Amino acid sequence: MKGSKQAKRNLDRLLDNMVGDTWDKVPGVGGIIYREGEPVYSHFVGHRTLAVNGQKKLPLTENSRFRIASLSKMFTIFTLLELWEQGKIDLNADVSRYLGFTLRHPHYPQIPITARLLACHLSSLRDGRVYSISPEKSLSEFFSPQGEYWENGAHFAPAGEPPGEFFTYANLNYGLLGTIIEAVTGERFDRYQKGHILRELETGADYVPGNFSPREFRKLGTTYQKKDAEGRWDERGAWQGKADAYTKEPPRETLVLQNPYAEKAQDSHRLKNYRPGKNATIFSPTGGLRISARELAHALEMLINGGIFRGRQILSPTAVELMCKNHWVYDPEKNNGNTYGGTLLAYGLGLYPMRGGSSAALCHRHNINLVGHTGEAFGLLSALCFRPGTKDGFVYVINGTAIDPEQDPRSHGRFSHNYLWEEKVADAFGEFWGGICATIAGTHCLKS
Repeated sequence: MKGSKQAKRNLDRLLDNMVGDTWDKVPGVGGIIYREGEPVYSHFVGHRTLAVNGQKKLPLTENSRFRIASLSKMFTIFTLLELWEQGKIDLNADVSRYLGFTLRHPHYPQIPITARLLACHLSSLRDGRVYSISPEKSLSEFFSPQGEYWENGAHFAPAGEPPGEFFTYANLNYGLLGTIIEAVTGERFDRYQKGHILRELETGADYVPGNFSPREFRKLGTTYQKKDAEGRWDERGAWQGKADAYTKEPPRETLVLQNPYAEKAQDSHRLKNYRPGKNATIFSPTGGLRISARELAHALEMLINGGIFRGRQILSPTAVELMCKNHWVYDPEKNNGNTYGGTLLAYGLGLYPMRGGSSAALCHRHNINLVGHTGEAFGLLSALCFRPGTKDGFVYVINGTAIDPEQDPRSHGRFSHNYLWEEKVADAFGEFWGGICATIAGTHCLKS
């Protein structure tokens, strides 16, 4: 690997010092940095599983797999765009044609909801508390007043936020996209993605932990929080396993519902009689992919090389550019979206820009512009980012926090509206690139 030895030692030391048991410390952390298309740094420290609740203490490595949270969205988009390029999905067509029921916002029945609007969170749909439901249920249960998961209309935006105009990040959008993928392929979401984009990127990633081989299952890591079953945080208490806190392999073809906002709504279901095209939310196309940092780096390689991975064209340059293009940009005069404290100022298809110097910035010292996605759920923090117009990028994984990232003010970033841990890792990665990473302006990935 290239790069100065001193820069590597400095970055090693920073990551090493992040591991611990309280306050801003984490169970494990690691990342991979690319420069000019080549990996120039990789360091992983801490543990993928801890000696709590019957688990063994095992080290975190670049091959450790985690439920990677919202980075899963870009893999759903990879799959969606492959099908779009094959002419099997129309991004601008009414999704009702794929879902088998009419989907309309009750205040805007004349406006069709399209796959593009789902992908860039302009659909007018909202998460509510529950957005992953048992596979025998229909997605229509979210959207009908008679539906079991209507939640008093919580899955629709209030009046004044019509489809196509108002941005609100909603995981349910991607549950619908996964179901659309099933409808046009006739295959289960996880199986289709494994047989195509995940295989093409040479990963062994999966959405169903019990379907890993015993050898691959041993690579699976757990995410942790210092939060008990009643939702009480105690940074000096014991780590509590959240996602994938297994003491033995779960049965094959079973999966637990994945609802970070309603952690008690996470019962296990068999997939034996699953019917594709009805409801793919159990797989969590929004966050449920179990994948390693090394495998994420394969996706990074594809993106920075215009859709090519190891000499094979996986996505066209047009598809990659479509992902990077801003389909929504925040306009403070119109107040046309929820920026989540200023961390989301624009959004593409499964990717978004993080401009240096803005409230969304992940890198500060060298004012670096990035495009990518971050993930957060069940204690995990993750990111895949690259510098548009270059072949530089990075991935990182953190598998737990001791304090509440949402409510504890100590979790706030120092120079942006991102979390402290996100800033610490990403800014250090930018420092590793050094002065060569001056701001890049006007590149195609950052244009609307």
